[in-house]
Amino acid sequence: MDIPQIFNITESAHRIHNPFTPEKLATLGAALRLERGTRVLDLGSGSGEMLCTWARDYGVIGTGIDMSRLFTDQAKLRAEELGVADQVKFIHGDATGYVADEKVDVAACVGATWIGGGVDGAIELLLRSLRTGGIILIGEPYWRKLPPTEDFAKGCLAGSISDFLLLPELLASFGNLGYDVVEMVLADQDSWDRYEAAKWLTMRRWLEANPDDELAKEVRAQLTSEPVRYATYTREYLGWGVFALMRR
Repeated sequence: MDIPQIFNITESAHRIHNPFTPEKLATLGAALRLERGTRVLDLGSGSGEMLCTWARDYGVIGTGIDMSRLFTDQAKLRAEELGVADQVKFIHGDATGYVADEKVDVAACVGATWIGGGVDGAIELLLRSLRTGGIILIGEPYWRKLPPTEDFAKGCLAGSISDFLLLPELLASFGNLGYDVVEMVLADQDSWDRYEAAKWLTMRRWLEANPDDELAKEVRAQLTSEPVRYATYTREYLGWGVFALMRR
């Protein structure tokens, strides 16, 4: 079980696999008023930066599950590096359908709502692990402004304009599901740049080290096209944020 190798390659140097910076993660943790002993479940935990830094800074305990073996191994190393390996654990596995053995205070799916078939399904899944009165965290893209055509939406790597909502519509959709939005932290263009542009040097270094790999042609094509595609489409049209929800 693993994610497609191209993602392991392009994001192998990332600690955060979404358009957040360490400062944004810290802001989110502070905004949630995390206390020592808060139990957190993170479905699609990537390289574990959220759980590890929150364990260090706020004293949380928790579990992360991710399909990437590479990212899971990196998360375990990060926990050891920060001295929190006794507070957090990371499981290499499919987070689809995962339910915690013990109810948690915060249940998160930050940038991987596909595990529930979309936002609605991800919220339903997280709710199964959440204690009464706990907080759900959803990380999800939204349109900063509507793309003028379907081709522009595809340039943002969306399948269609209908794949995402404008921010007010996304917030309203949480309310329609019966949840209060109690906090949000949004990516900005600089944090988007750090997420996307950091891939380019990683790809270049990988190509230099692996010129004959079967994926070299695909990686070269991405490195050639991605800077212009990103600046033309994603940077202008696509937003991303983490939204804290509490059931009414």
